[in-house]
Amino acid sequence: QRSLLDEFIDGEIGKGELKQKQKITSDFKELAEKKGFTENGKIKDGVKATQITDWLKHEFELGHGHAMAIYALLKGKKS
Repeated sequence: QRSLLDEFIDGEIGKGELKQKQKITSDFKELAEKKGFTENGKIKDGVKATQITDWLKHEFELGHGHAMAIYALLKGKKS
């Protein structure tokens, strides 16, 4: 997966979109920590992907693919 910075450098997204995506990324990381799924930026031991994706689907009405993308972000597999 390409990072937001790569997309910006290659001209695929503009400066405003880069800032907006970074804000959204930061918001989801903060919310996951407040919900108790993460600690110090890492998913806590014992927290299952299904717990996080179910929360995202219910609270934000995300589809499965988008919920999994946020899970990957929280797990550190996406930037």
